[in-house]
Amino acid sequence: MTARNTVLAPLQVFVPHSNMLGQQGSGFKIAMHALDGGRINIAACSVGGAAYCLDYAWQYTSERQQFGQPIGSFQATQFKLADMATSLEASRAMVRSAAVALDGKSPRATLAAGMAKRFATDACFGVANDALQLLGGYGYLQDHPIERYCRDLRVHSILEGTNEIMRVIIHRQLQRLDYHYLV
Repeated sequence: MTARNTVLAPLQVFVPHSNMLGQQGSGFKIAMHALDGGRINIAACSVGGAAYCLDYAWQYTSERQQFGQPIGSFQATQFKLADMATSLEASRAMVRSAAVALDGKSPRATLAAGMAKRFATDACFGVANDALQLLGGYGYLQDHPIERYCRDLRVHSILEGTNEIMRVIIHRQLQRLDYHYLV
């Protein structure tokens, strides 16, 4: 079985005024605005996946014994869990801030959505990757869900515009909004 790509190119399509979304010629702006919500959604999905990974790693490190004690009692493990929780909380805050900006139709909404998507998808993949590291070789096994979460969260940095494109959008928005007034 193979996948097929099909190109659909509607030419000279007539849309009655009663069926138009917005004003004539504003379709691109409407589509770009819709992407802001999608970017926040992808960021929120990353936050949810990272929260699961942190919970799973916390439980695992509380139960897994090495040298007669849980590996969660080792300082290196504690530091990693603390960093994971911090990344998760920062991501959650950025997603909430972007959602508030979008709901409030703030002129900063596109900037906030791009920043939240870029930061949260990278940070939350890092949380999943750290969870996998804490599980050691078990993290790669399908017996533990972390391997799937790592794959799933990795693709979030590609969906709704790659994180490289997010950086372009963020920079353009900073210029548009005159960065000096934002700090």
